[in-house]
Amino acid sequence: MSATKEEINAFMALEFPQAKYKIEEVKENSAILSHDIGINELRPGGTVSGPVLMSIADVALYVAILGTIGIVPLTVTTSLTINFLRKPSAKARIIADCTLMKVGRTLIVGEVALYSEGSDDIVAHVVGTYSVPPTRDKIS
Repeated sequence: MSATKEEINAFMALEFPQAKYKIEEVKENSAILSHDIGINELRPGGTVSGPVLMSIADVALYVAILGTIGIVPLTVTTSLTINFLRKPSAKARIIADCTLMKVGRTLIVGEVALYSEGSDDIVAHVVGTYSVPPTRDKIS
């Protein structure tokens, strides 16, 4: 049973009020998120910091998973690999386009392409694996 964009937004606002992303779209096995970039997201040299890119990718994976299996809070990251491909723009939002590659009973694998808004060039490619609790206790 999947969760809607509205249900995920409500859950995330309650559990992660500090987050700075916006959920743009949630579909079965996919999600698109965006993250505004300001001075706090930049590193020396005028580029978006690696932790910001890793964070939005991780959240995109989580949102795509919740949209596919429902709100299962204890679904957690077990691995996250990122390849930084080019310098993202310091003046454009980061767009995270996530696709789940395999949805199993206990493990889910997905990939995220990160872009600077307005460009078709991928700035980073991320692959992540999440562990799903065996009971899949959902929030009603």
